[in-house]
Amino acid sequence: MKQPMYLIFLGPPGVGKGTQAACLKERWGIEKVSSGDLFREHFHNNTELGRIAKSYMDEGELVPDEITTQMVMHHLDSPSCENGAIFDGFPRTVAQAQSLDELLLTRNTKIDVVIWLNVPEEVIVDRLSGRRISEHGRVYHIKYNPPMVEGICDVDGSNLYQREDDKPETIKHRLEVYNEKTAPLINFYREKGVLAQVDGVPSIDEVTSLIRNVIS
Repeated sequence: MKQPMYLIFLGPPGVGKGTQAACLKERWGIEKVSSGDLFREHFHNNTELGRIAKSYMDEGELVPDEITTQMVMHHLDSPSCENGAIFDGFPRTVAQAQSLDELLLTRNTKIDVVIWLNVPEEVIVDRLSGRRISEHGRVYHIKYNPPMVEGICDVDGSNLYQREDDKPETIKHRLEVYNEKTAPLINFYREKGVLAQVDGVPSIDEVTSLIRNVIS
């Protein structure tokens, strides 16, 4: 059996972490572990953790470490993660990163590479404010990736909506929270020698190619 691979995508909201993680999942068959997807699953099932997490996310705040970590750790035990995981949106704090390191150490493994997607703030605001989501989590953009019919998902016909935390008044606060809580992870992983900076501005395919070169 091959050794599981563990990757992290790091960067503020809107840099393309989820998109790139999905591309690598398709190429290598490694599970994409997104805290956002896990949150939506808990929201859909109306779990206690989901209700608590949503109350923070609607205000543009980070979900408390213990709630996020509990969701992620439970998912890592599922059969879908036997080949490893590509983390998207987790860890978001140094405390979460330390918890993840400790868990992987109990499995005699560790994070292989942390991809830091670097994108200017003005580009991030443009990306986020135009993003629209389907009921099943498919992502569109009114400018860069519009649906065939405005406001309707191409795949399942559900109505598209704008997340509360993608509204312009919330985006600035989200970036402030990122700079305060998550940006310290850059130095955390740089000191461990696993950080690789990648320009997240080019096209999706170009960024994917840059990431593959780093991992290879």
